[in-house]
Amino acid sequence: MSQSATSRKTRVASISVVASAAMATAKLVVGVAIGSLALISEALHSSVDVIATIITWLVVQVSDRPADEEHHYGHGKLESISALGVIALLYVLAGGILVESYGRLREGAPPPTISVIPFVVLVVDIAVNFWRARALHRAARDTKSQALEADALHFASDVLGSIAVIIGLGLTGLGFGWGDSAAAVAVAIMIALLGLRLARRTLETLIDRAPEGVAEQAAAAIRSVPGVVDVERLRARMVGSTHFIDAIVQVPRTYPIDRVNEIKERAQSVVAKAFDGADLTFTAVPVARNNETVRERIMVIARNSGLAIHHVTVHDLGDKLTVSIDLEVDGDMPIVAAHDVAHWLERNIREEFGEDVEVDIHIEPLEPELPHGIDAPPDRVKAVTEALTRFAAGGEIHDIHKVRVRNTDSGEIVNFHCRAAPTMSVIKVHEHVDEIERNLRRAFPSVKRVISHAEPPRGANQS
Repeated sequence: MSQSATSRKTRVASISVVASAAMATAKLVVGVAIGSLALISEALHSSVDVIATIITWLVVQVSDRPADEEHHYGHGKLESISALGVIALLYVLAGGILVESYGRLREGAPPPTISVIPFVVLVVDIAVNFWRARALHRAARDTKSQALEADALHFASDVLGSIAVIIGLGLTGLGFGWGDSAAAVAVAIMIALLGLRLARRTLETLIDRAPEGVAEQAAAAIRSVPGVVDVERLRARMVGSTHFIDAIVQVPRTYPIDRVNEIKERAQSVVAKAFDGADLTFTAVPVARNNETVRERIMVIARNSGLAIHHVTVHDLGDKLTVSIDLEVDGDMPIVAAHDVAHWLERNIREEFGEDVEVDIHIEPLEPELPHGIDAPPDRVKAVTEALTRFAAGGEIHDIHKVRVRNTDSGEIVNFHCRAAPTMSVIKVHEHVDEIERNLRRAFPSVKRVISHAEPPRGANQS
């Protein structure tokens, strides 16, 4: 909850305390003066509102505090607990009014003294309560505060209660002595109905009932994130004004960790936007998609085993699959251990595709981490650049640029950029660039590795 929202809740609650106290006092004084049980009952109802508003004012000071080591979901449920206390006061008051009304009706108590004063007080009370109810309802809606919502319902019921008292006093003035007691009964019934409505909402929050429509809306928001396969399970609950949402989300098992993290961040963003700062717990479950290729499935097997593979070739011979793989292992590993690793990978592939799959694994040394290098002298870079340009002359590859040469303990490392026709296939580009790299290593035996970056001509769509 933001500081501005907390300040607004506190300000609205403080104004309500002053208004409630003033109107309760006015109705109680006039009710006692004229002997009206209905007006006294309404005054007592307003007095409960004063107590409830004070409780609300105190609670909102605490309920918006952030989560801490002892309250991992914040302090929002204090608002629900305070609402339960107000409900108890309402039912005690309603019961007392009903008992007193029944006694007066049975014993035939004298009717109240009718004058213009109680009607003026009640009309002013209706106007004040109507204004307070609207202000509190808007604040409760904007800040999602159960405590302010409870206050808004109280003041809305005060309006109805005041109208009932006016009708009762009017009946009494027309000669119906039971009018005042009947109005008091009407006030008690409205108080009881108000308490029932508030109790239902409060208990739903305390027992973590899923807010209506939230689960469906949250699931739809998460499904809208690119990369999400489906929402396997979603749970939602309210703590104070905050939605807490726990989601188990299916993502493609072929995605790398950073892509899954990106999906998680986007899901948190869309859910927070949909529910004004909701707290989302996102659990990703990797699943196989129906459109996974054989190559993708083999890459997943190797990745889950922590193995480095490349040059995965798959052929479908109709009655069986043939798979060829280059497996990289530590160059110092004994061949018997390396063969065990290859055999283990082969067994996992057969478990995935069946025992009749034909698997050939080429074992090669893992490219070692190269030591830190330093830039070669400019004349060396110039010589390498001229050689690359010469090897590319007259061919499909042209515009050799961004040539860098670095010296390391393992030999020279050469990086360069080049251009190719925009319609040339990746295979053709790779073949031509490979030929240039081989010629360079033959011309400069000290070159350990060559890394090229081919790109389309200037002006074409390129990165």
